[in-house]
Amino acid sequence: MRHPVLTAAVAVVAMTVAVAASAQQTKEIHPGRGGSPHVQTDWTVDGAKISIQYGRPYLKGRPEAQLMPSGKPWRTGADEATTLVTDKPLKFGSLSVPAGTYTLFTLPGESAWQLIVSKQTGQWGTQYSEAQDLGRAPMKIEKAASPVEQLTVTIDDTPAGGTLKVSWGTTVASIPFTVG
Repeated sequence: MRHPVLTAAVAVVAMTVAVAASAQQTKEIHPGRGGSPHVQTDWTVDGAKISIQYGRPYLKGRPEAQLMPSGKPWRTGADEATTLVTDKPLKFGSLSVPAGTYTLFTLPGESAWQLIVSKQTGQWGTQYSEAQDLGRAPMKIEKAASPVEQLTVTIDDTPAGGTLKVSWGTTVASIPFTVG
């Protein structure tokens, strides 16, 4: 005997998983010169189409502090600069980011990080100019549940917008944002 309530519940769960899976699309763009693959990940959050292109380096036993030096702007990836494209305005804390194309940097710290959104685009990742900053916003850091060997940038859809996360080694840096 079939249970209509159970069948309906299974259908709802399956649809929810399908929608969540379709909300994020990742494709490899090209292999990096240093061996780090480069990807583009696309999300739709509250009607905004958001895309991030970045190099995904591996730790390969290297110390995190060497790769993400405290107090120095970091390209948040490998090789070319990490690029954010959004078709709607985003707001990271008090930092308003109009629709457009930007470069993302982070400023690692001992107890907190900063997200740096730069107006300069198309440059190699190590070419950072503070004069090109659109602005900065504080990120929260926490210890990863388990070490992350390969740099991963994700966006989690939340009821209030989304959360941008940068995970590598034992560190997860995150910052919530809203759309509009």
